[in-house]
Amino acid sequence: MKISVLSVFPDLYKPFLETSLVKRAQENNLVTISLTDFFSCAKPKERIDAPTFGHGAGMLLKPEVVQKAIEGAEKESGQAFKVFFSPQGKKLNQDVLKSIMQKASDKKHIMLVPARYEGMDARVEDFYADELISVGDLVLMGGDIPAMMFLEGFLRLIPGVIGKQESVDHDSFNGPFVDHPEYTEPVTWKGMSVPEVVRSGNHGALQKWRFQSALEKTIFKHFDWLRSCFLTSEQKKMVLSSMPHHYVALLHSNVVLGDQDKVGTTSVTSLDIHDIARSSKTYGIQNFFVVTPLKDQQKIVGTLLGFWQTGYGAEYNKHRHEALKHVHLVSELDEVVEKIYELEGVKPVIIATSARDIKHQEMLTFFDHEIAWKHKRPVLFVFGTGKGLSDEFLAQCDYLLKPVQGFTDFNHLSVRSAVAIILDRWLGNNLKS
Repeated sequence: MKISVLSVFPDLYKPFLETSLVKRAQENNLVTISLTDFFSCAKPKERIDAPTFGHGAGMLLKPEVVQKAIEGAEKESGQAFKVFFSPQGKKLNQDVLKSIMQKASDKKHIMLVPARYEGMDARVEDFYADELISVGDLVLMGGDIPAMMFLEGFLRLIPGVIGKQESVDHDSFNGPFVDHPEYTEPVTWKGMSVPEVVRSGNHGALQKWRFQSALEKTIFKHFDWLRSCFLTSEQKKMVLSSMPHHYVALLHSNVVLGDQDKVGTTSVTSLDIHDIARSSKTYGIQNFFVVTPLKDQQKIVGTLLGFWQTGYGAEYNKHRHEALKHVHLVSELDEVVEKIYELEGVKPVIIATSARDIKHQEMLTFFDHEIAWKHKRPVLFVFGTGKGLSDEFLAQCDYLLKPVQGFTDFNHLSVRSAVAIILDRWLGNNLKS
């Protein structure tokens, strides 16, 4: 594999290319890496950059300089798969690396074109770039460090660069789960000991421990990666069994009513029960609690649940029965907390929801699983009917989830729609490929 790097500062790469496995890969003729200095593509004392058109600070590399560097490298090594680096590019991950490796292997030549200053003239990227890569949502002084990061990951995928192919196959992010923890001597360091199972010599127990450790590490630290991957039915079951259990409560008391924002109690609707039950079942919710203190409402809900849980409805529509058999009727939220405590042995972390933009001392976004799950306790999502949960109630909850919003000012979803969206954003398996 031929690798060409075009840079304003090629000297940055010399110690990098003379280090460890990168150096060995070149010595073993697995790769040939060449450096091109952009300054060599301009006349003596001629600038390689120019100011941007229009208002704005910063200098851009001149298109003709980049053109000369690319054409020169391709004349010497053949047509290349060209990778440019920019904060506006595709986010680099293991799948992207594999995809680029596959495409570059066909040409046997990959070219890295890191920018400096304010970046590249957009026309150069549009004309030449086969892939535009970003290493994160941040801005650096140039693309050389991202290019080196890319090289480290890319070279690992070339057969022979890493001594044991097993090391590559079991890398984190090569599948849905990251790697398990590793340990070496001494057995005890700073009061922390290597787990007994790791030192036991029991290979079966060790493999089981490694898998469970990798599973839990992925769930609690890299859930967004996990949910972006394809999972088999068996893997989904393992994830559900290892993540904190989740519960849903639909509150009909302590909710805001009418235009005068009074706090009171709302009526139960069968549509809410049916739809929220189905959403709860889809996303692995343990139990869905309907909370109302009104006796006549309890009687109506009890009749509905009886029909679908144990009556004729249980046979008439088995899918509906499967969803509704996990619905429970209670009078107040304290009963919900108590029932969860009986099942789990600990009280839940309570996450309230609201369509209103309310300040709370502990706000969560849909990316904050680690914050909610660090307590290693079950999670209870509380949804309000009417115009939403009262401010007094929200203040008592552990966390408040930021509102579901679109790109309009209209924000009046039905509670059953909000539940479906929130559960999908929090627990959905959102595939990227």
